[in-house]
Amino acid sequence: MKIQESAENYLETILVLHNRLGQVRSIDIVNELSFSKPSVSVAMKNLRNNGYIQMDKDGYITLLDKGYSIAKKIYERHLLLTKWLTTLGVDPETASKDACRIEHVISSESFEKLKEHVERQMRKET
Repeated sequence: MKIQESAENYLETILVLHNRLGQVRSIDIVNELSFSKPSVSVAMKNLRNNGYIQMDKDGYITLLDKGYSIAKKIYERHLLLTKWLTTLGVDPETASKDACRIEHVISSESFEKLKEHVERQMRKET
């Protein structure tokens, strides 16, 4: 099943916030993405209903296995694409914004080949 780009962004954000804060609530996502509370609430309900996250009685969000898998994949793409673009001389802020768009549309095959290329280049430089 193909997941929408917005859902991928939410899952990635939950992962990043969890890594940074330890626990994640909807308000943290609101603050991170500058989205409205109602928009985030609807998104969390959809992610919960589709089995990507669970939310406890206190509102803390946990990625379930399939949500974590997607978040991890998207975040890996984001990090690698950002690093690659910055090594090409792209401003880090621009590189991050561009990576955020590219990470959702690049095929698995193209990403893996790009990853191999970047890793080979890094080995040559050390």
